[in-house]
Amino acid sequence: MPLSLSRRHILTGTVALMAGSANAQSSPSKLPASPLKLLALGDSLTASYGLSHQQGFVAQLQTVLDEHHANTKVLDAGVSGDTSTDALARLDWVLEDQPDAALIELGGNDGLRGLDPARMEANLRAIIARLQNAHIPILVSGMLAPPNMGQTYASQFKAAFDHIHQIPGILYDPFFLQDVAGHPDLQQPDRIHPNPAGVRVIVNRLLPTILTLLHAAHTSQP
Repeated sequence: MPLSLSRRHILTGTVALMAGSANAQSSPSKLPASPLKLLALGDSLTASYGLSHQQGFVAQLQTVLDEHHANTKVLDAGVSGDTSTDALARLDWVLEDQPDAALIELGGNDGLRGLDPARMEANLRAIIARLQNAHIPILVSGMLAPPNMGQTYASQFKAAFDHIHQIPGILYDPFFLQDVAGHPDLQQPDRIHPNPAGVRVIVNRLLPTILTLLHAAHTSQP
């Protein structure tokens, strides 16, 4: 079935980006010549599974970023059903769009299929290393294993993301579906994928960290 740093840093980065955006409104020449490109690399959770494009994660995130004058184009690189192995295999193709920052949302399908968490961790590390070698700031939004996979598997799965969290230089969010999982009013009937209201919750929760990510991308530009 498809499924598809500290608080001070987050707030500081958010304020800095918003302040820069406000200054840019009065001095358009200070804006980049072209928008920052934010890669959303994921599975069906970023690919609008079960929703229209406008109801999905990429479109809702784009709308919110437009409202914040972040001068950003969100690149939709979500593929329903993708595992971490699948995403790694298509990374070269994805990077042809030359993103300036990346949000990684993967692992759900690894968990649903009971795939080896150690392999998932290795795949995520390979993706992160490739992006870091290209000097692309990264936000990883983690995942939890489905409850029916058992406590041992759930612990191994969580440990894999805990290890990813320790990688230097990345922003990290523990659980993409936080505040949505377990809330039927925010989920589609499959009780996995968010409905439009659930997507809105995810976008609003992630926004401060994404703004910090974009600030990092902006300041790293030549």
